[in-house]
Amino acid sequence: MRALSKRKLLANMIWGRDRMRRKPVRQYRMTNSLQCENFVKSMAVITLHSIEDGGYVAVDTEVDGIAESLILYRSGDEVRAWLNVCPHAGRRLDWAPGQFLKAREGELVCAVHGATFEPGAGLCIAGPCRGQSLRAVAVEVREGQVLLAGTPAL
Repeated sequence: MRALSKRKLLANMIWGRDRMRRKPVRQYRMTNSLQCENFVKSMAVITLHSIEDGGYVAVDTEVDGIAESLILYRSGDEVRAWLNVCPHAGRRLDWAPGQFLKAREGELVCAVHGATFEPGAGLCIAGPCRGQSLRAVAVEVREGQVLLAGTPAL
C-alpha cells in the first residue's frame, strides 16, 4: 500500500469527511431555491449582533428534520441564509468550521475550488459552477433574533 503525502492526507481529512462528525460528506441535488423555503423547520438560529455587518457565519440547525449547516450573511439589519453546500461538488464552503474565505468586494469564496458567490442572491459569478446558486433558506429578523421563516411569535 502506498503512503499518502501529507498534503493528500490533510485534504482527505478536511474535505473528504464532515469535520465534526467524521462521517462521509452528504452529496446534495440542486433544486430551485423556492422549493427550499417550504421545508424549513421553525426555530431561532442566532442573535443578529452575533453576526458582523458584511460578514458570514455558519450555524448548525435542523431543516426538515435533518441537521444542516447554514451560512448566514448580514447586511445592516437584513440577514440572508443558504445551505452550506457548494453547488459544484456538494462540499461545505468553509475552509475550517465557521471560517469562510471572502473576496475584497465581500463575495463568498468556496475554499475547495474557488467558486465565488455574490452575497445578494447567492449566485455563482466565477468558478466551476458559474450561473448556479446556493440553496436559499428563508430567515427573518425579529427583536434582534435571526429566525427561520415561519417561526411563531414569541
